[in-house]
Amino acid sequence: MFTGLIQATGRIAATVAHGDERHFTIMPDFALDDVIDGESIAVNGTCLSVEKHGRDYFTAYASGETIHRTTLGTLPQGTIVNLERAMRVGDRLGGHIVAGHVDCLAKVESVDKAGLSLACRFSFPRDFAGEVIPKGSVALDGISLTINTCGDDWLSVNIIPDTQMRTSMRYWKPGALVNMETDVLGKYVRRCLTLGTAPLSFPATEESSTKPTITREFLLERGFL
Repeated sequence: MFTGLIQATGRIAATVAHGDERHFTIMPDFALDDVIDGESIAVNGTCLSVEKHGRDYFTAYASGETIHRTTLGTLPQGTIVNLERAMRVGDRLGGHIVAGHVDCLAKVESVDKAGLSLACRFSFPRDFAGEVIPKGSVALDGISLTINTCGDDWLSVNIIPDTQMRTSMRYWKPGALVNMETDVLGKYVRRCLTLGTAPLSFPATEESSTKPTITREFLLERGFL
């Protein structure tokens, strides 16, 4: 799990393709003193596992499914990417709960000045509209952002100066694609509403159609009273 608070950016130093799969060598802008092989690092919002590392690099593998769902397969050597190490229990949750599982690609429609902030508008597949709400959370290229306004296939966010400085969003231009992950809590709520809730199963009786089966005796037997 991640928070969407980008720790630093990094640079893709090398990419090796194996059919639809990729191996990446990434050089982060922070020392990897206590990183261990096998831990998770979000790269532009995509959870990848560290295969091996040195003080100034780590390598990671992306499956065909990951390449298909994200922008990682289109990023050439030298691309600047957002990096976040996995959250530890007890850490402050300054952003929102981010799984690092990209749902879809969003396209930058516009980037406009709004005071010191940048107002950015994105389009995305209509299938995900049910998980996007005004003042809700969304992760774009791994950055936790608050949705200002939204429609069935678009949303807008404000990027504050600190986020502009710390992340790769400074390279966003109209037409660019970014990784989008909707709020994980919203996904579960939507799933429950779509499937409905399973009715409680109570013992059938001959009078069940006319007489309520939840009685004082029923509750007593099950320790509720």
